[in-house]
Amino acid sequence: MKKTITLARGDGIGPEITNSVLDILKNAGADLDFEEIEIGEKAYLGGAPSGIPDSAWDVIHKNKILLKAPLTTPQGGGYKSVNVTLRKSLGLFANIRPVRSFPGYIPLSDKKMDMVIIRENEEDLYAGVEYRTSVNTRIALKIITRKGCERIIRYAFEYARLHSRKKVSCVIKDNIMKITDGLFHNTFKEIAKDYPEISTDSIIVDIGSAKIASKPGLFDVIVTLNLYGDIISDIAAEVSGSVGLAGSANIGTGYEKCAGYAIFEAVHGSAPDIAGKNIANPSGLLNAAILMLHHIGQGEVATKIENALLKTIEDGIHTADIYSATVSKAKASTKDFANAVIANLGKLPVHIPVVENITKVMKPFEYQAIGEKAIVECIGVDIFTEDVAAPISDIVDKIRKGQKNLALANVSARGMMVWSEIMERCSTNIDGLVRFRFFAKNKKASKQDMIEVQQLLNDIGLDFHILHKLYLYDGQEGFTNMQGQ
Repeated sequence: MKKTITLARGDGIGPEITNSVLDILKNAGADLDFEEIEIGEKAYLGGAPSGIPDSAWDVIHKNKILLKAPLTTPQGGGYKSVNVTLRKSLGLFANIRPVRSFPGYIPLSDKKMDMVIIRENEEDLYAGVEYRTSVNTRIALKIITRKGCERIIRYAFEYARLHSRKKVSCVIKDNIMKITDGLFHNTFKEIAKDYPEISTDSIIVDIGSAKIASKPGLFDVIVTLNLYGDIISDIAAEVSGSVGLAGSANIGTGYEKCAGYAIFEAVHGSAPDIAGKNIANPSGLLNAAILMLHHIGQGEVATKIENALLKTIEDGIHTADIYSATVSKAKASTKDFANAVIANLGKLPVHIPVVENITKVMKPFEYQAIGEKAIVECIGVDIFTEDVAAPISDIVDKIRKGQKNLALANVSARGMMVWSEIMERCSTNIDGLVRFRFFAKNKKASKQDMIEVQQLLNDIGLDFHILHKLYLYDGQEGFTNMQGQ
């Protein structure tokens, strides 16, 4: 059945690589119609604050599937990323980025790699919740939910099971971010028990990134948080030979044959410096289109295109980003590369392993929500104030003279302790927001206590910006201590 796909030609090199991909799809016999929309830079400049006009939203909601070339988000000025807006608005919680290398055929690709990076797509620092809280300080909130962790981790294991992958690796930084990344890691360990046939491991993101660059063969399926996934997928793409080779899928809660929304896109950016020069590599967007064809049930066409792409790479017909005089046989323009792929339709690579048609697709499944229940007790509060001019010792003295049930326990700046009730010491290392931590003397902090401590700080001339209550969950602290404590 012919499927109508929403198409965004994008910015920069977007239009020219889109033309090449459309030519390949047509010649391969993809049963598709396209309905075009204008989103991105032109839409911003045309007065759409989100970069997505209402008319574009109407088309997206009607067709559900979007093939999207790279977009440009203007820097600064409060512009929000169209990519993030689309993913969050449509509930596309899973980002899937297969990465494969071709040692001996692409000169920058000398390491064996065949991994799939599955990245949470809606939360983390990419929630985009940021504030300028004072003249000298900016903050960003890292938002991680139990539901978000469960969905993406279970998706990763289901993907591994469907595609006969042997291992799932969890990439986190919970040695530092013990509460947020700790939640992701603990959820991973719990869900892994439901998939005993799949081996698992976990790795800290910094050494994990280094291992992806140096020993990518160690990895099979990776599941990780939003920011880490964005970074390591580009590292993996570069190690594979070029970021221009990688495509990705963004999937919502309905996986089978367009049951829900999905966006397919190249991993790379709009590269305005080479736009219009007919030298860009269309492989990233083509690989995204291959993922799309599998998703909508046209796997046979997808397999034909992928094998033709592999045959073209094997033949040494390479665009400038992967060209080498010692390995490549021809430096192809964008159009020439597309024409070579078209000429190879129906042919198979000789040395690079042939891709077999995948008849299975990810089916919707019920999330076996683990959830969390706890006895919750409020025992204190953190109050962040603007840069303080007076010596901390003077401020501490004033607070302690006026405090009631909420007693000052310590003071910190940028996470480093500068005064402690226990150590009775002060530091001059004050910069940015200053955090005053109070604990209830009777172990229970009431709303009235919150009002009283705010009034106390106001009376001594402190202008506070953030108030965050401190809780115990089943007796366990739901907050971290500061450096030096």
